[in-house]
Amino acid sequence: MELLFVALGGAIFGLAARYALPNRAEYGVALVPAVGTAVAAVVWVALTWLGMQWDSGWIWLVTLAVAAAASAVTALLLGRARAASDDRLLAQLSAAAA
Repeated sequence: MELLFVALGGAIFGLAARYALPNRAEYGVALVPAVGTAVAAVVWVALTWLGMQWDSGWIWLVTLAVAAAASAVTALLLGRARAASDDRLLAQLSAAAA
């Protein structure tokens, strides 16, 4: 049951990163929340395998912090890379049309 709550928390942090960071028009609506969800689930399972207890506050803090960081990094890097790629393609197509 806790894994469900952790996954939901990762999705919420992913949604927050999607709408709080720039260049959100450059990638899909579900991509960053999906990254937050997946990272939260994987980190939670890894930490439980390493022996952390689910009722410890540290497992929640670490898991949600890593999910939030992964969501933010994904949103920033992907948005920037796709915007730059679109600009290069526009310049290439504009040069070919001229």
